[in-house]
Amino acid sequence: MLTIGRLASYAGVSIRAVRHYHQIGLLPEPERDASGYRSYDAAAVLRLIRIRTLAEAGVPLARIRELLEADPETFAAATIEIDRELRARIRALQEHRRRVARLGSVESLAVPAEVADYLDRLRAIGAPTVLVEAERDAWILVAARYPETIPAIIADKVAQLAEPTILRLYQLLGRLAEEPENDDLLREIADLMSDLYEEAAASGDLDRQDEVMPDRGFVRLLDSFSYAAHPVVARLGELLAERGWTGWSRVEKRRP
Repeated sequence: MLTIGRLASYAGVSIRAVRHYHQIGLLPEPERDASGYRSYDAAAVLRLIRIRTLAEAGVPLARIRELLEADPETFAAATIEIDRELRARIRALQEHRRRVARLGSVESLAVPAEVADYLDRLRAIGAPTVLVEAERDAWILVAARYPETIPAIIADKVAQLAEPTILRLYQLLGRLAEEPENDDLLREIADLMSDLYEEAAASGDLDRQDEVMPDRGFVRLLDSFSYAAHPVVARLGELLAERGWTGWSRVEKRRP
């Protein structure tokens, strides 16, 4: 008769594993002898080896009892099913690996590929880091809420980067990052943004904002995030309000 240590050694498992198999009912727990010790026989070693072999093959512990007690036909059918489940898990793990590889760095975490490309373009035209990081985080929110519209929205944003007025805006914002207390610069930026809003209103783009982000509650969330991102955003909001505009993520002409 064998001690638990000898049993574990013969079966090639740890004592802890033996105790766990006792706990979940895979391996019957023998009665203790007069000295209070458990003793095991050859049948226990054989069952434990079979348990170990099935576990090492990837069979879930919850299915091992079923296979140990199955007839040959049931065993074959169960192994086919388990193999199918394992292949599905492998495919899922491979997809996880692809996603991890695409992350590249913590900066790209949760950023769709289109957004990552747009942010690179912002950096290339000299947009300040603080602005790029704020846009990155805002786009993460938008992509999570409206994943299906991100490609079209970003394509439009990329096209805007070719416009001289947009380039001028980012140049001014770059200066503002270095001179956040420059009130004249803030007013120049507000004037330029107001002009851009006038053009968008004339073209009908402002009328289509609800098609892009119809959830007003989400728009308020974005606004609160933007105002909290940097003190100058709130100041710009005040200057734009003086010029007749309300909102930040969704802009409207204020009625007289």
